[in-house]
Amino acid sequence: MAKATAGKQGNKVRSDCYVEITSKRIGGIKLEVKSKVNVMYGSSIKETILDMCGFFDIKHANIYVEDYGALPSTLMARFELAIKRLNPKIEKEYLPVFNKKNKYKTSKDRLRRSRLYLPGNEPKFYPNAGLHKPDGVILDLEDSVAPTEKDAAQLIVRNSLRAVNFYGAERMVRINQLPAGLDDLQFVVPHNVHVILIPKVETAEQIIAVEEKVEELRKLHKIKEEIYFMPIIESALGVVNAYQIASAGKLNCALAIGLEDYTADIGTQRTNEGKESFYARTVLVNAAKAAGIQAIDTVFSDVTDMDGLRKSVIEAKSLGFEGKGCIHPRQIKIVHEAFAPSKEEIEKAKKIVAAFEEAKAKGLGVVSIGSKMIDAPVVKRAINILKMVELFEEN
Repeated sequence: MAKATAGKQGNKVRSDCYVEITSKRIGGIKLEVKSKVNVMYGSSIKETILDMCGFFDIKHANIYVEDYGALPSTLMARFELAIKRLNPKIEKEYLPVFNKKNKYKTSKDRLRRSRLYLPGNEPKFYPNAGLHKPDGVILDLEDSVAPTEKDAAQLIVRNSLRAVNFYGAERMVRINQLPAGLDDLQFVVPHNVHVILIPKVETAEQIIAVEEKVEELRKLHKIKEEIYFMPIIESALGVVNAYQIASAGKLNCALAIGLEDYTADIGTQRTNEGKESFYARTVLVNAAKAAGIQAIDTVFSDVTDMDGLRKSVIEAKSLGFEGKGCIHPRQIKIVHEAFAPSKEEIEKAKKIVAAFEEAKAKGLGVVSIGSKMIDAPVVKRAINILKMVELFEEN
């Protein structure tokens, strides 16, 4: 007999489950389920497990499940993983029904003030993530996932993209460092991912490799919507090649910087003052703007220091960054407030947009305020400022 396990167990586990499968030659399926919500969902859990046994042609096995309030999509992912760890040759996928609320779209120039990182193998963080109103959620397959749990994270992220309601947040996934990250794409591309974050990018060729694989999968699964990329610069070589990376493909929507790895690469320590990374951050902003895409700042790692976070965001905004990573929901509100445009910016944006609308109504190809000509990028920035005001008021 062979045995495989998946998931987590223990007194502190929540919104997750543990699955143990022991194969046998005869005797049919013996299923034991222990659940904190057995009265309400025990029968449903058993039905799901037995249905998956039929789907994967499991006829004889001892199955043990400990449930800690896992969503059905999490239960499905854990059980599928246990089956595939038992028999790695199995390629079929058992997919949860696609939640209709998850079929919304994105756009290349969408506001990306905040993006909330969610560890790929920690489904307990998923159900409430969108309620905190980040501009985007990042389901992370890379640094937050232990090497032994990469396969688990792939299935959790895949199922969550289909089933978990993120309440309108842009749906992002950070894949693993290439070339391993190319294998991650099959688990996210077919399931309405909006933006793929590509870590530790150092050359334009890496962007092209991801683009080719994504296009291959889009054709295979007949996906019409564009899927955008956010390369993350995290090394000295990446900084040197920042513009080539930013302009490597039409699908890049933003360029981000990761300072933990960057400072380690140049042999120094990261500080709140950021003197050691000033050059890299300004190079990245310039590269992004030259390529016509957004510049996104790194995360602020001290989740208890709200004053430090606010100062960091204000500084990032002054350098030309348009967004910042968040590793805790409490950071989102501060990030949004600090990125909010000033009264002067708002009034100037209103004048620019009004002049643009007037010129358009008159069929003029030139926009001007008084004697000053206003070009397209300035108009676009003004429109984005007013959109940001609307978003801030809604939140």
